[in-house]
Amino acid sequence: MTDGIDNTETKSGSADRLKALEAESDIAADYLEELLDIADLDGDIDMDIDGDRAAVSIVGAELNNLVGEKGKVLEALQELTRLAVYRETGERSRLMLDVSNYRANRKAELEEVGRKAVDEVKASGAPVRLDPMTPFERKVVHDVVAAAGLTSESEGEEPRRRVVVQPA
Repeated sequence: MTDGIDNTETKSGSADRLKALEAESDIAADYLEELLDIADLDGDIDMDIDGDRAAVSIVGAELNNLVGEKGKVLEALQELTRLAVYRETGERSRLMLDVSNYRANRKAELEEVGRKAVDEVKASGAPVRLDPMTPFERKVVHDVVAAAGLTSESEGEEPRRRVVVQPA
């Protein structure tokens, strides 16, 4: 105990959360390995913890079918994987799935979109409305905008929901 604060519970809770995230990764990896076997696809599964969520990646040569146009198949596969985790744990998962570095590459592209929108708003003083994006994509842009000291909000209904970058 230091300064009258007991950190034992916090450390224990953090260790428990880490174990839960590792379990999510294991369940997701097992589910995805079965899927790859059924589909007769070659791929390796990488597991990680990214902040406060489990992150699982499938890497391999011929996996574009698991990404689909604009990542739509990847989004669906992520939801199915989250459901598999929920079925096993009874807990809602925020697991992030990537296939052949699609999300990592897309994140870099979106960070650039966010920076350009910030520059445009700073130059013009007017809000900038971006094209519709998935929740993952909007989060990346919101983070870039916040880091630049501006504000942003999402508007519209799925699947046409978009980010609007506001002047300071």
